[in-house]
Amino acid sequence: MKEKILDEIFGNDPSGLLTIKPENASARTSDERLRASFLEINAFFEKHDREPQPNPGDISEFQLYSRLKYLREDAEKIKILKSSDRHHLLPVIGTDRVDEIRATYEKPKEISSVDDILGDDSFNLLEDDSLGLFDFKHTPKDNERADADFIARRKPCRDFDQYEAVFKEIQQDLAEGKRKLIEFKEGALREGAFYVHNGVLMLLEKVNISQQEQSFSNGKRVRKDGRTKCVFENGTESGMLFRSLAKILHINGRAVTQNIDKIKPDPIDIFRHITDEDKEAGYIYVLKSKSTDMQIRSIPNLFKIGYSKTDVQERIKNAAKEPTYLMAPVRIQRAWKCYNMNPQKLELLLHNFFGDSCLELDVFDEKGKRHTPREWFIAPLEVIEQAVELIINGEIVNYQFDAGNMAIVFRS
Repeated sequence: MKEKILDEIFGNDPSGLLTIKPENASARTSDERLRASFLEINAFFEKHDREPQPNPGDISEFQLYSRLKYLREDAEKIKILKSSDRHHLLPVIGTDRVDEIRATYEKPKEISSVDDILGDDSFNLLEDDSLGLFDFKHTPKDNERADADFIARRKPCRDFDQYEAVFKEIQQDLAEGKRKLIEFKEGALREGAFYVHNGVLMLLEKVNISQQEQSFSNGKRVRKDGRTKCVFENGTESGMLFRSLAKILHINGRAVTQNIDKIKPDPIDIFRHITDEDKEAGYIYVLKSKSTDMQIRSIPNLFKIGYSKTDVQERIKNAAKEPTYLMAPVRIQRAWKCYNMNPQKLELLLHNFFGDSCLELDVFDEKGKRHTPREWFIAPLEVIEQAVELIINGEIVNYQFDAGNMAIVFRS
């Protein structure tokens, strides 16, 4: 009775769900494989609006180029692919032309180049690519690998509520000009700093650097890398590699500068503890030239950073006759009275800090003698203020002036 019931169950299979197919039933025919390979050429044409070229730097394109070249010489394959030739990449031939191409194709081929070697498959040894020899699934291009590592590794940030207010603050600072987006440079990755990639604000919260010694043809070198924790404004996070992150930001990223208000301490805090016992040591000042010379007036953000033992107003009263002031009157922009310190050393530190933006200009005095003032620098006034305060609080060693972006950035 049981056997009869089972026979009825297995016998009633109108959809063929219980039919066991032969193991090779799913194997593609040679024509199907040929069409599939030609569809890859079609796809390349549709993406790039051109035929594949013999590009030695792109093995995938070179392979498609070789494949198309030899398909055009094979009359039988042209006939099979006629219906798949959407972009007219293959020659249109008649019966006589088929015989002509076949005769040419069957002649012994002369091998004279790497191209001929890769394209010559007279015995169809490479026709059946059932193992996927040319499917580069595990060897993506470098930029594709970097993008995949940067994007695919992102996941929702579970504690994003702890970061959301910070991101809003950064965006507000950018809108108000308290922070700037500057070019990302190698070595600029630092914990706690903000960056932008593809328009998305990112915090590099943590870096776990490890060192690994690698052997090269010219010797051994220590390669630094490690996992990071990056939190993004869109509520995701990533643990991608430090070097991959640097590469991605170098290609399409920007760095976010520090908030100038937070770098500068409150002036009240600076002078709160000054007493009668503290010794005045002079002034550090920032001046703007009032020169009518167009060569000088046309330079934006041009300021003189100097030191004076006496009152600054007294010091500059003869500016129009002194080459150090560009033989023109000046206007005081900022002045700091220094206590218990060496103002000359502070001046030197500022000059070194802004050294890359020092003005290169010759000035002639009343006697026609040439002078080259070395105390004029091209830098925004608020950036000079930042530098002064960074020197005062001892943080200057962690920063450097980026003359190209006119901003103070982390030291590389």
